[in-house]
Amino acid sequence: MSTGSRYWTIIKIDGAGGRKIEQIDSAKAFFLTSFPEFTASTEVPDTLIQRQLLHWLKGGINEYTDEGICQELAGTSQRKANEPCFLAKLCLKCFISSQIERVCHQLAAQFGENHGFTYRDLLPFVLDEDNRRNYQEKKITYQSFLDDIVDSFDPNQSSLATWTTRRVKSNKDINAFLLEQGIYLVSDWAILNDTTPKQIERIFDQVYHLTRVEVEDDKRILEGYHAVYRAQRLKQRQAGIKGKCLSPTLEQLQEISQDLSNKTNRNIPPAILLTKLQNIASRLREYRIRVRGGSIHYDERDPISLTETIPDPNSDIVDDETEFLKLYRQQFLHCLDLAIAQVTGERVKTLETRDKEKAQKFIIALQLFHCQELSMSEIAKQLELKAQFHISRLLKLKAFRADVQQHLLILLRDRVFAQAKAYSDSQRLQTLHQEIESALNEQIANVIQEAAMEASTATIEKHHTTSSFFSQRLCHYLDIRSNCYE
Repeated sequence: MSTGSRYWTIIKIDGAGGRKIEQIDSAKAFFLTSFPEFTASTEVPDTLIQRQLLHWLKGGINEYTDEGICQELAGTSQRKANEPCFLAKLCLKCFISSQIERVCHQLAAQFGENHGFTYRDLLPFVLDEDNRRNYQEKKITYQSFLDDIVDSFDPNQSSLATWTTRRVKSNKDINAFLLEQGIYLVSDWAILNDTTPKQIERIFDQVYHLTRVEVEDDKRILEGYHAVYRAQRLKQRQAGIKGKCLSPTLEQLQEISQDLSNKTNRNIPPAILLTKLQNIASRLREYRIRVRGGSIHYDERDPISLTETIPDPNSDIVDDETEFLKLYRQQFLHCLDLAIAQVTGERVKTLETRDKEKAQKFIIALQLFHCQELSMSEIAKQLELKAQFHISRLLKLKAFRADVQQHLLILLRDRVFAQAKAYSDSQRLQTLHQEIESALNEQIANVIQEAAMEASTATIEKHHTTSSFFSQRLCHYLDIRSNCYE
């Protein structure tokens, strides 16, 4: 849901390169006359509004039969500029400009502080409307990024907000800028998917100077990954299932481990296999940044950064504590994502056995509450349920968080103990076992408690902010899930 003003307020870059907001009166008049049930401050159903605007844009002009509207909007010299198709596109572009700014904010929040840029540095790459454009005149010789997003948008494939987000994150100028900062916006799993065993052999030998045994080991792991994960991914794409590459499931890791065992007689536990895959992807990511001309940033403070790198392979000095903490941060993030995916998937399956529509409403309600920041009462109205308590019963957020907490502890504990073996002797590990588990319990409890406090106030407030780490990762998962099923 958005306020109506997003459809007649456009965000632009002025002649000095600064951000400015401009209200387009013709678009405002058109929108309010076309949808008289809404006002400037009213929340509007984006999907319905955008489909109607796109319908008028794509050829439904003849259905726009109220000639009085056109006469009201346009003078004789401006009639063409105020045709419904042009104004419908203008409203869509206003919405897109605000979504572009949101995505730039997200990228800056994720990477900007540690890499020295703000969202304003990103805006000029994607808000490239001709600054000399007069919105009372149509120009067909120039197609901006906003025009391109509108023209390529298919409401049957995704929402306009999701489509805009994808286009911004795949924009070549944005990616070139981020690459210069050492940021490569591709997941580990996508990198592993499109890397061949021969490339692994060449890069790890010639660039990282690994031993022959290490190269062969990583090569076989990649081959096992391809045999299981990539093969299943290709089948999904052939079946029309698209979206980002999700982290390997426990079942997939077990299959890869079995594949390796069959071929090499080596039994690698799933937790250790996951770490090895991430380390392979980390080296490949660093290599790709280098060959594309980007600089590498070594940053131990940001556990969420996609630019995690490895220590210099030629260095004789290794800080065990720093390296262990780095691996721990990676595992905490990955295990939280995996726990959220597992618990959400289990909840959906359980609901589907009783009522498929209820399962779908559960996912929608999660997204509306945690990501769009709607109150329970607002969600109840949108899902056509009678009262707020129906949403509370559907979500069962306390039980949901408790399940995630339990899954996270089990996943993270196994991985931490597996990693710790490389940094301490067995006797010392036995002594530290209880201390490590207590520390994990405390940190996980803090993350869940933050989410619980956030939810307790959000339940009663009409507008709330869901900024907890738990909510961020849940929204990340829901976004990926929606992309896969679109």
